[in-house]
Amino acid sequence: MMGAQLMEVGRQAGVEKFVAIGTICAYPKFTPIPFKEEDLWNGYPEETNAPYGLAKKMLLVQSQAYRQQYGFNSIVLFPVNLYGPRDNSDLQTSHVIPALIRKSLEAKRRGDPNIEVWGDGSPTREFLYVEDAAEGICLAAERYNSSEPVNLGSGMEISVKDLVHIIKRMTGFTGEIVWDTTKPNGQPRRGLDTSRAEKSFGFRAKTSFEEGLRRTIEWYQYQTR
Repeated sequence: MMGAQLMEVGRQAGVEKFVAIGTICAYPKFTPIPFKEEDLWNGYPEETNAPYGLAKKMLLVQSQAYRQQYGFNSIVLFPVNLYGPRDNSDLQTSHVIPALIRKSLEAKRRGDPNIEVWGDGSPTREFLYVEDAAEGICLAAERYNSSEPVNLGSGMEISVKDLVHIIKRMTGFTGEIVWDTTKPNGQPRRGLDTSRAEKSFGFRAKTSFEEGLRRTIEWYQYQTR
């Protein structure tokens, strides 16, 4: 609702350009890999993310309608899961990377024998480092003028199981991983086709996954010293 109202107020105020940020959760649950922007309407989102994903997808409908009816220049970007320094690490509300970093470092400090992770590790995800995401948004704001949706991602798909073991290694946690299979896996796979962003406004992610994780881990350690 906030996005819808902001776009309307922007139109009323004569804002020159409006950049709306959607979400990867807007894609159908069983979207073929890699996710192409043309697939956005080919099914219902994964159930646990559907209300959020559909609300964000309505910004795309609004953007296209406002461009047609009012000539309002708005664009809609669909980023994958973001991560990086200053992320939320509250274990009740955080996303997978900050949660795993916190769990691993705290377990290492306490000498715990294991950490618990939701699901069975089989789903795949794609992650975009926060500085790359900021660059992509700025490039689109400067260079892109269409209401056709654009994916923002790194183009790297990784399983949750592999992600857990990378974070475990990089944090120095040597205990076991306990998979809580009573918790949902979420969407089975996520991986984007990022070619439209590169062709349309020259964006390609620059930060390697391990470099981004290293910076994120170092930031969290600094904050919790």
